[in-house]
Amino acid sequence: MTKKANIILTLFLLLAGYAAVYGEDGSRLWLRFDTTNTSATVTGVKCTAMTELQTYWQGGPVVLKRQKGMAKDAYAIKSQGGKTVIAAANDAGLLYGAYHLLRLQQTGQSCVNLDIREQPAYDLRILNHWDNPNGTVERGFAGRSIFLNPDPARMKMYGRANASIGINGTVLNNVNAKPEALSADNLQKAKTIADQLRPYGIRVYLSINFASPIKLGGLKTADPLDADVVRWWKDKVNEIYKLIPDFGGFLVKANSEGEPGPQDFGRTHADGANMLAEVLRPHNGIVMWRAFVYNPQSNDRANQAYEEFMPLDGQFADNVIIQIKNGPVDFQPREPYSPLFTAMQKTPMMVEFQITQEYLGAANHLAYLATMWKEFFSFVKPGSLRAMAGVANIGDDTNWCGHHFAQANWYAFGRLAWNPSLTSKEIAEEWLMQTFSPHTPQLSSLTSMMLDSREAVVSYMMPLGIHHIFAGGHHYGPEPWYNPPGLRADWTPPYYHRADSIGMGFDRTLTGSANVKQYPAELCTLYNDINTCPENLLTWFHHVPWDHRMNSGRTFWDELCHKYNEGVGQARHFLAVWDAMQPYVDTQRFNEVQHKLRIQARDAVWWRDACLLYFQTFSHRPIPQDVEHPVHNLDEMMKFRIPITMYENPESGYTK
Repeated sequence: MTKKANIILTLFLLLAGYAAVYGEDGSRLWLRFDTTNTSATVTGVKCTAMTELQTYWQGGPVVLKRQKGMAKDAYAIKSQGGKTVIAAANDAGLLYGAYHLLRLQQTGQSCVNLDIREQPAYDLRILNHWDNPNGTVERGFAGRSIFLNPDPARMKMYGRANASIGINGTVLNNVNAKPEALSADNLQKAKTIADQLRPYGIRVYLSINFASPIKLGGLKTADPLDADVVRWWKDKVNEIYKLIPDFGGFLVKANSEGEPGPQDFGRTHADGANMLAEVLRPHNGIVMWRAFVYNPQSNDRANQAYEEFMPLDGQFADNVIIQIKNGPVDFQPREPYSPLFTAMQKTPMMVEFQITQEYLGAANHLAYLATMWKEFFSFVKPGSLRAMAGVANIGDDTNWCGHHFAQANWYAFGRLAWNPSLTSKEIAEEWLMQTFSPHTPQLSSLTSMMLDSREAVVSYMMPLGIHHIFAGGHHYGPEPWYNPPGLRADWTPPYYHRADSIGMGFDRTLTGSANVKQYPAELCTLYNDINTCPENLLTWFHHVPWDHRMNSGRTFWDELCHKYNEGVGQARHFLAVWDAMQPYVDTQRFNEVQHKLRIQARDAVWWRDACLLYFQTFSHRPIPQDVEHPVHNLDEMMKFRIPITMYENPESGYTK
C-alpha cells in the first residue's frame, strides 16, 4: 500500500471511529455535506443554488449564469479561467447543476477541467404520496405523513433531497382520494407546502375524488358532460390557482377498486379526463389519469388495463397523461411490463413505479429496486414515455424511509427519472459513497449486495413467475392458501398460482387467457411457447407441469425448491456482508441495518417453508436432498398470523 493510500485509510478509520462514538441517524439522507471548510465565492444569479454552494462547496470560485437557448432544467458546468461556471435557462437548472457539482465533491471525483452538459429525459419527474388526511400513509412503512403538519425544516430537507436528484413534482395525497382534499382548509395547507417547496423547483399536485362535485359541492351528479359539473370544476380550479399559481394539476384514480369515475355516469375514461384537462388548460395544468383498473368479471386481471384503454387510444386531450403501473397486475416482485406501453401509440404515457416496498418486505427487507426499473426499460423505450412517477416510501421516521437502505430507492428513482440510461451499479455506488463514505473499504461488497438484493427477494418469495401469493389483509408474508369464502377470486392467491396435481401457474397463452396476444408479435411468440418463455416468467404465462424439464436439467418442482433455498442463502449472505462493515460504519446505522437484515433472513425462511410445504401438497414430490429442508411444518405456517398494525409498522418485525 502506498504512503498516500495509508494516510487516506488512516483518516477514514479515524472518521469512522468518530462516527461510531457519536452515531448517525440517517436524517441527512445522502446529503451528508461537510461545512467545516466552506468559504466558497459564488457570484452571479441569486437563487437557491447560490445558497447551497455558499454553504457546502469547498472548491474554487463558482459563477451562476442564466443562459438562453438551453432546454428546460438543463445545465452546463464548465471550468473557465480558474472558475467553475454553471449555466442554465432557469433557476431549477442552476440548482440541479449545483447539486451535480456537490455530488462530484461528495464522491471524491475531480472538480477541475469540467465540461458537463445534462438535461433531463422527462419534463415531469414526480413523487406520488399515498398520504391520507388523518396522517396515515397507505403502504407507508416509515411513520406518518410529513404533510399532516408540514414542518418548515422537514420541508426544506425534503425539497433539497428531491432537487439533488432532479425530482420536480410531488402529489401530496393518496390516489384513493377523499373529497376533502379540495376543501378550503386543505387547499390552504397545500399552498403552505407549495410555498416551502417552490425554491427547490418542485410543483405540487393533488389526487382528486371524481365524485367531489357531489360530496363536496352538493350537486346531484358528477357526470363530466353535465354543465353544472364542468362549472363546479372550473370554479374549483380557479380557486386553487389563486392560491398556488404554479399548481401542477390532478392525479386521478377512477372506476377502480370502488373509486368513483365517469363510467358511473355512462361516460368513458376519456370523457372524464378531457373534462378536467379543459378546465386546467388555461393554467397549463395537466391530468395524470391512472390505468390501474380491473373488475371481477374478467377472465384475467392482467388483461384489464389493455382492454379498457386501448379502444380510447388517441381520444385523450394533449394535456392528459395516462399513468400506467410498470406491470399489468400490481407492483409484484417480478412482472412482465404492461403491454399498454408498446400498444398505445397516440396517447401520452407515464410509468408508475412503486418506491415503497408494498410487495417486497415493506421496510424490513433490503431490496434495491433500480434493477427492477432497468429491467422495465430493457423492454420499454424511455423515449416512448412523457414522464415518470414513483409511489413514495417517505414518512416522518427520523431516517425518512424506515430502512436506511430504502433511501437508495428514493435516490435511484430520481436519478433514473433524470437519466434512464444510468446503470443500477452507477447509481448504487453514487448513493453508497454519499450515504457512507467514498473511501469505504467494503464498497464493492455493498454494491454487489444491493445489485443482488431484488433478485434474492424474488427467489425466496415468488420465483419462476409466481405472483400475488401474499397474506390476506396485507402484503407482507406468504399465504398461498388464502381463499376465504365469498371473497372475489382475483383477491386470492389461488387465482394466480392455480396449483393442482398437474402443475402450477396461470395459463396466459393463446389457448388460455390470451394475455400474450397483447404483446408485440415477437414477444407473443416467445412467451406463448413454454420452451422459449423466459424461466423467470414461466408460471406467469404457463401452467407448468411439475416434471417439466428446466434449463438447469432439473424438473420444475426441483428447480422451484432450489430457487427458494437460494433466496434464503442470499438473505443470510447479505447479513454476513453487513456484519463485516462494523469497523467502518457508525454504530447507530450499523445496528439498525443489522437488525433489519436479521428480520429479512428469518422472513426468507418463513417464505420458503410456507410456500414449499404448501405447493408440495399438490406436487406430491420430495424436496431434493441438496436443499435445506423446512424447519417449520405446514399446519404451523397456516395458523400463523401477523397483526395488520405490525405490517404498517414493520420496525417491530414479526414474532413467532
